[in-house]
Amino acid sequence: MDERGAVTARPSTQAVSIALFLAVIGLGMAIDLVSVRAAGEPHAEQNQEMSMGNKGIVEKPSNHSVQQTVDRLKSILRSREVTLFAEIDHSGEAAKVGLKMPETKLLIFGNPKAGTPLMLAAPSTSIDLPLKILVREDGQGGVWVSYNSPDYLQERHGFPRELLQSVAAVELLATKAAE
Repeated sequence: MDERGAVTARPSTQAVSIALFLAVIGLGMAIDLVSVRAAGEPHAEQNQEMSMGNKGIVEKPSNHSVQQTVDRLKSILRSREVTLFAEIDHSGEAAKVGLKMPETKLLIFGNPKAGTPLMLAAPSTSIDLPLKILVREDGQGGVWVSYNSPDYLQERHGFPRELLQSVAAVELLATKAAE
């Protein structure tokens, strides 16, 4: 009773114990749900091909070593008379300064006849041109070919859809080099 003579209700020990028990069970279920979801989510290196969502990067597995994939890609570029502007050996440069990284090479290539109309239509496209394909080895020895999705580039820079075919060749080049 309080000073006015009213009876005040107090939770019983049993009610508090049940509430705590249910809270612990709920917390355990939440942790289990999060861990099951995290374990079940796809990882780029476990998928056959994966678009990296809002990053706009597509990754495809290669059936060849990094160097073989790079050589295949260079051969395809030559046969199509596409200019190879640069080959950057990230892992080789890392080794020169005493750092280790899986074999990783970037090829920068293009065709001014195809790229210039894009840059005229949307000057910001110049930051993503010439086109690039990354060939890298993952921690498990798998080799991946990565490039910017043409749809991502179109959305990012807002060039007209009818110019999309100018950058869409990157998909074919990556696929041919990896198969």
